[in-house]
Amino acid sequence: IADPQVSDAVLRAVAATLKMYPFDFRGAKILSGEEEGVFGWVTANYLLENFIKRGWLGEWIQPQKKTLGAMDLGGASTQITFETRDMIENPGNEVMLKLYGQAYKVYTHSFLCYGRDQVLKRLFSKLLQAESYQETISHPCWPMGYNKSLLLSSIYDSPCTEKERPSLALNSTVTVVGTGNGNLCALHVSKLFDFTNCSFSHCSFDGVFQPKISGNFIAFSAFFYTVDFIQTVMGRPVHLPSDLKDAAETICATSWSELLRKAPKLEKRLPDYCAVSTFVYLLTTKGYSFNNHSFPNIAFQKKAGETSIGWALGYMLNLTNMIAAEKPSSHKSMLYNYWVILILLFMVTTLTSLVTAICLLWHSKSSII
Repeated sequence: IADPQVSDAVLRAVAATLKMYPFDFRGAKILSGEEEGVFGWVTANYLLENFIKRGWLGEWIQPQKKTLGAMDLGGASTQITFETRDMIENPGNEVMLKLYGQAYKVYTHSFLCYGRDQVLKRLFSKLLQAESYQETISHPCWPMGYNKSLLLSSIYDSPCTEKERPSLALNSTVTVVGTGNGNLCALHVSKLFDFTNCSFSHCSFDGVFQPKISGNFIAFSAFFYTVDFIQTVMGRPVHLPSDLKDAAETICATSWSELLRKAPKLEKRLPDYCAVSTFVYLLTTKGYSFNNHSFPNIAFQKKAGETSIGWALGYMLNLTNMIAAEKPSSHKSMLYNYWVILILLFMVTTLTSLVTAICLLWHSKSSII
């Protein structure tokens, strides 16, 4: 919500409503993009037991594993978060965490207007500009054979595009014709990034500082859904940047009828996989600087274990103090140890009783004989 007064009114209404219900309501707030990125990072590493785990006998174990970087691609924004030893030149990108007695220096940044839905709106806006807002325009990222009429209001109803709003009436209709041109699509998508300006030693894009990529990463949300489409529907592997680039070009060159035949249940999102796949390729390689060596370290996953990855669990763990700043003492697992000991005693007693019964039965049969 762009207007602070509107967002404050929404939060007050949410608070008033939730206070009517019988649970411990602790307040409502709007997370910053950086908080969203950090909490997603906490979620992923907590689920993968990279911070701490419980041993078989209930003792706490710090596995001494490296943390995973986290990449989230939502509808409005995208975040990248990873632990680094390098100097973080922009203090706004640095978060210091202390979890279970371990200190973590984390780089994070949230790119507003670079989420899947907003990228598609911004791309439409650029195409309309390029074709002087004609009544019919071509869309190189849409498949050949796919045409649709859109209201200008559906493109310029976002803070990410409102600055490019034309003087035309927003109830005007434009007809968009898919041409399926992968190279031209990539050219237009690349114009959504600014790779030229940087006042730091190294930037990702739009003048944003980023240290050198290091370690393994987990990419979720729309990252996962995009790569999963490439692998399951298109039948293409994604191991290297060139795989992702080739797959995007293949999708762009596939006709609408062929895409429908391959994935009829995905009809609503099918026209956009060419643009989104191209965007993911440019974001990860030209934006974040993943290369042939580091790209294979990205795991595109929906879940860690059996739990979906996102910011919510990390936020709740932090809010409820389930992740402590200090390393848990052995007393915290004492109750668990008691249960383990009781179970072992029960098993020993049961086995002893069973062996005794068998011996008595055998002795009884021997006496009869």
